[in-house]
Amino acid sequence: MSIDKLLPALLECFGIILCGYIAGRTHIITPTQAKGLGNFVSKFALPALLFKNMVLLDFGNVIWPFLWSILVAKVCVFFIVCVLTLIVASPNSRFSKAGLFSIFATQSNDFALGYPIVEALYQNTYPEYLQYIYLVAPVSLMLLNPIGFAFCEIQKWKNQGDHQQSKLLIVGFVVLQVLKNPIVFMVVFGIAAHFVLHQTIPAFMAQFVDGLANSFGGAALFYLGLSMVGQLRKLTRSTVVTLILLITAKLLLMPLLCKDMVDLLDNNNTSPMNHSSLSDYAFLYGVLPTAPSVAIYAVYYNTELEVVTSGMVISTFLSAPIMYVSAWLLTIHWMDPQPLMRSLQNVTFNMSIVSLIAVLWTITVMFLSKKFKRLPHIFTVNLFLAQLLSCIGMILWNFVVKEDNFIGQILTFTLLSTSLYSTYIWPGLITLSIVLLKKYDSLNGSRGLLVIAGWGIPSVVTTVLLTTGHKMYDTIDSSFFYGRIQIICTTVVLGFSILLGGGSLVCLSRGSWAQNDPSKDGYSSLDATHVEAEHQSLIQPENSAEDRACLTCDCAQASPMPDMIISTNMNNSPAPLAGQCENNCESADCFLAQMEELQQVTDRQVARHVLLCLLLTVCLLANLSRCVWLLCNHSPGRLYLELQFFCAIANFGQGFISFALFGLDKHFILLPLKRLCSRCFGKKKKEQPDLPDDVRVTCTQFTKYHKKMCFRDIVKKRRCGTKTRMECFLGCELVDWLLQVGLAQDRGEAELYGTRLQQGGVLQHIKQEYSFEDSQLHYYLTA
Repeated sequence: MSIDKLLPALLECFGIILCGYIAGRTHIITPTQAKGLGNFVSKFALPALLFKNMVLLDFGNVIWPFLWSILVAKVCVFFIVCVLTLIVASPNSRFSKAGLFSIFATQSNDFALGYPIVEALYQNTYPEYLQYIYLVAPVSLMLLNPIGFAFCEIQKWKNQGDHQQSKLLIVGFVVLQVLKNPIVFMVVFGIAAHFVLHQTIPAFMAQFVDGLANSFGGAALFYLGLSMVGQLRKLTRSTVVTLILLITAKLLLMPLLCKDMVDLLDNNNTSPMNHSSLSDYAFLYGVLPTAPSVAIYAVYYNTELEVVTSGMVISTFLSAPIMYVSAWLLTIHWMDPQPLMRSLQNVTFNMSIVSLIAVLWTITVMFLSKKFKRLPHIFTVNLFLAQLLSCIGMILWNFVVKEDNFIGQILTFTLLSTSLYSTYIWPGLITLSIVLLKKYDSLNGSRGLLVIAGWGIPSVVTTVLLTTGHKMYDTIDSSFFYGRIQIICTTVVLGFSILLGGGSLVCLSRGSWAQNDPSKDGYSSLDATHVEAEHQSLIQPENSAEDRACLTCDCAQASPMPDMIISTNMNNSPAPLAGQCENNCESADCFLAQMEELQQVTDRQVARHVLLCLLLTVCLLANLSRCVWLLCNHSPGRLYLELQFFCAIANFGQGFISFALFGLDKHFILLPLKRLCSRCFGKKKKEQPDLPDDVRVTCTQFTKYHKKMCFRDIVKKRRCGTKTRMECFLGCELVDWLLQVGLAQDRGEAELYGTRLQQGGVLQHIKQEYSFEDSQLHYYLTA
């Protein structure tokens, strides 16, 4: 493998992508023009390239077990994603999501991005590997994609109430659509021409085909950059979980399965070196990112466009460092285990020190904010404590392992092993506790059992290792201090936690937390009833004697709106707005603010816990892959180093994830910091910053066409003091209204719409402390 040519190839590919992105961002090329370039690439240049290579393909040098291995790996990933989506997704979009997500996880950007990188790596050593790109690509185009399209068509058929189309017509339509695809057609036509023309393109058409084929590379990469413009803006909190799972399937599960399938199926290869290079090549092929054409499918079927486009961008830029590190490791001809273990030890030691600080901060916030007394935060604090102890154990191990002190090594290993296994167990137990809270709302009997399981199981496993294991003297890697038996124990613990956590996440996704909980983030039904009763008592009757007056507690001036929006609002303001309270409530004893504080006190932060457990489950999958890799291979190879370093960072860097999700508490840290900054720099604020075009257009459209109806439908008079009131609404009420009138397609898009209105000054929080949220927070429309 020629690593020297890889970096120039990566710079070439991503440099052209960056040029396309800049052209789209600066409007040098408009979206309409970009669509024309995309049509040229997909309907002329790529079919010509495929036809040329199908005709010239040398089937005599093809190692067919390699192709069957890639096929099996893709089918497995397609099947896993499809089944999980069918289990988890809602019935009204289950089949379309299953089809589209399965295509996303299996269709790689083979030609525009894959071919230049493979050519740079293998042109001088294994040139026959280049033709595998053209043989593997039709697996998705001709076999898996039609299955995904069939699922999408089934969903369209189910959404039609009359069910006019029969299933046979759906199958025929899918087959016709596949055959009409110029890429598929030219692959079939090229294979037929291969035998008819005897692997030779006639001279009269050779230059014509070459001209179209050679135009593909740069044009496809440039179009990829154009298609990335503005895609990450569409990413909302409701799509983050789906996106994490899809990227994990594409960049972690796919390359590992490709490599494992080659190791299993290519057993008859006479050359061990060639077998190893094919296995490594399969891994690199699996890392290739998702093709942009999947976004076209999402637009055609109007399904999960935000997830697909954002995932395409993220997977493209994540794949570059993975491929470079993997290729660099594969070029190392000789590896001394001692320097590698020392490097691994240094990485884990440095990571543990930084993670220790992050976890300490997070635990301090949990205790000072008194969240450690709530459910499920009680179990989360146990997870943070396990992460803290594992970092301390790794720091101690770095010093103890250098000394010939067996007792010190055993004590340090006990601390490290117990805490590390506990970090493996707690993600599954936390998701289980959320499921139990959803069903029973109280864990009086199970709370102690979960804590005992979270620390008891790791203690039992560590005891088994200490009594039955034999110390490996030729390693300083603390992960497998006791060799094979420790690998087996780790595999069992990881498998148990992944099954428990995955099953619990499936149960959570199939139900709705709102069944027991009027708040999106969740709090107990008893507190919810109390809050709702107070909320109803704060709403003034419409025929109140004070309807005409705008009585407010101590009010400050509302944030100004841009001039264009103000003029639109003045010309189209609804009549009821004349008596509206225009200012935010600054009273210290505001009833509405007190009710919001009560909601925050009882907030279980279910979404944050689910995201935490999901990210940690991805780390557990990497650790499980590492253990299986070691159990199945006596000499794991160079690529194992990459997985080993990733697992070390994931195990001892969990504190960063915990800190990001729970260390920056909004009410304990961010809001006080925001108030402090507003006091210090409030007087120096600019008059009004320039708003982005999308915010300005949204605010102008809303104030001109929708504000009057919105005010009439959701705004109510609520008491904010003993003798004062203001006209406001809940954030979740605005989200429901936006969905009802069709201004948003889902709750994530509606929340983004409300955020734009707040940025433009059309709506504000009653105390200007919170950004817009789909929750029980109170907001008002500015005049």
